[in-house]
Amino acid sequence: MATRDIPVLETRRLVLRAPEPEDYPDFKATFSSYRSRFMGGPLNRYEAWMLYAAEIGHWNIRGFGMWMIHDKVTDATYGMAGGWFPAGWPEREIAWIIWPDKAGHGFALEATHAARAHLYGPGGWDGAVSYIDPKNLDSIRLAERLGAKKDHGAATIDGNDAVYRHPSPAILKSGQLADGIELEISHYCDPLFKPKGFPLD
Repeated sequence: MATRDIPVLETRRLVLRAPEPEDYPDFKATFSSYRSRFMGGPLNRYEAWMLYAAEIGHWNIRGFGMWMIHDKVTDATYGMAGGWFPAGWPEREIAWIIWPDKAGHGFALEATHAARAHLYGPGGWDGAVSYIDPKNLDSIRLAERLGAKKDHGAATIDGNDAVYRHPSPAILKSGQLADGIELEISHYCDPLFKPKGFPLD
């Protein structure tokens, strides 16, 4: 799949589209920072470049990958979300990352919910997992809000990650879980909504 053929997804606030060269500075800044400590970082300049090249190449090799998350109005980038299945991964993964200064606004929830719907629908996936560092409490909370549950019997990447199994397409179609996620997203879309406590994504 050429990068120009990567589908564009739209949500209430966001546009998810292919990673482009101009998006790299934000990616590099995040993966060079403490924010990336649960994803193999912080990375040096060469490592960040290689990982970004892999993000783009993954689409061509697998036919799916990570979308860059953009603001629908300003076109600013907020992070990435989508499918991930590099060599050595036991199962296809749904993954996400939000830039350090964009957390706490529901962008990861909104983007990942849309990405999963596409992977389950046109993408034809029958399920997915998320591999999460057990110390990454923000990502664990997000996985649980997406309906994922810890799968103690699933194969891990290296024995140091927790596996969160996402609900099947049939369960999501049943309505209750999907409706709850949509309701939470609508709260974040409300300009008067001011979440309290720790960032939720």
